[in-house]
Amino acid sequence: MDVVIVIVTGAAAGVVIAILLAISAFLCIKLSQSTSRRTRRLASNASIASTSPLPTTTRNDSFDTAPSINSPLPTTTLRATSVNSEGNSNCFWWSKPNNRQFGIQRYPHKEIQTATDNFTTCLGEGSFGSVYKADMPSGEVVAVKVLALKSSQGEREFQTEVRLLSRHHHPNLVNLVGYSVDKGRRMLIYEYMSNGSVSSHLYSDGPKTLSWEERMQIIFDVSQGINYLHEEAVVPVLHRDLKPSNILLNEYMRAKVSDFGLSKEAVNNGRMSGLKGTYGYIDPNYLTTGQFTTKSDIYSFGLLVFELITAINPHKGLTDYINLATAGGGMNDADWDTILDHKLIGNCDLSQVKLLADIAYRCLDDNPQNRPSIVDVIAATSAINGRGHFNIAQENQATNQQVPNA
Repeated sequence: MDVVIVIVTGAAAGVVIAILLAISAFLCIKLSQSTSRRTRRLASNASIASTSPLPTTTRNDSFDTAPSINSPLPTTTLRATSVNSEGNSNCFWWSKPNNRQFGIQRYPHKEIQTATDNFTTCLGEGSFGSVYKADMPSGEVVAVKVLALKSSQGEREFQTEVRLLSRHHHPNLVNLVGYSVDKGRRMLIYEYMSNGSVSSHLYSDGPKTLSWEERMQIIFDVSQGINYLHEEAVVPVLHRDLKPSNILLNEYMRAKVSDFGLSKEAVNNGRMSGLKGTYGYIDPNYLTTGQFTTKSDIYSFGLLVFELITAINPHKGLTDYINLATAGGGMNDADWDTILDHKLIGNCDLSQVKLLADIAYRCLDDNPQNRPSIVDVIAATSAINGRGHFNIAQENQATNQQVPNA
């Protein structure tokens, strides 16, 4: 009897082991097939990604799409999205042998390397990369912005700037002279703005400071540049990153809007895109709705004007100071001179300060529909000029001829 039990038990154990081995073999086969399909799919995606200049990941330096209002776009959507805001997917324009694309010059890497003395003439650095001063063989002095090798955000900004600035020209927009795509490097070549950015003057500890007249001139120049983008371009352009560091000054202290890497043409398709802009300058309504409009640029412009009045950065509580000045009863009873840049005290007309601050305050209205258009802003600032206290300089008209007509 014991022998029979042992035999039956052994047989049962054998059957169980056989079943387990069969199940294990089946699972191994299915896993192998799944792995094979996944490997082929990844290889296919890698092949697609290698041919697409659009990154599938982004940095959040200044910032592009890190904390996005809507869900992150899938890779396939990114590959189909054109950076020229027109729905075209022609992303390989730099691979063509033609030395001119979009009407601007393409330069070889060696020429830029020589013009920058082997990239030793650094003017500054940003999230895009470094900017160098270059003496071109033609005798022209230019600024070269070099895309950082690890900047995925900069790759998209590079394409956007080339496409937009090759089509849009205005005396108050920085002129794109050319570009370079060579030896794995991306470079943008601009007209040289010898006096740097507005922010470098506002927050400098040096003895030189922006006079009230210069600040008014900057506001006038910037408003003209925005007016072109919003009102005169065939398709309106949204800058989406207006701030003092993106306003550059030439040798005559005339201002030009720069850095169009986050810009787009205003096509009302009702879609939300990843959040674009710089913290502190972003329209709160844009944060809420995900819809960026010309009035969102107006909000940033209002903050820029207040920075020129106060020399206080939004990251240092500019809006808190604005609220403090209006705590007594809103704009009509605002005490703007309490937040005036101390360098301007005794060196400006306080009545002009009030008028300009009132204009800037309207640009910050919570309701975008209540904000003035850039046309309204220009009319209002021109009225300040009409008071006879400020004379907009005209001696630099000759430099405007350097920029080709649109």
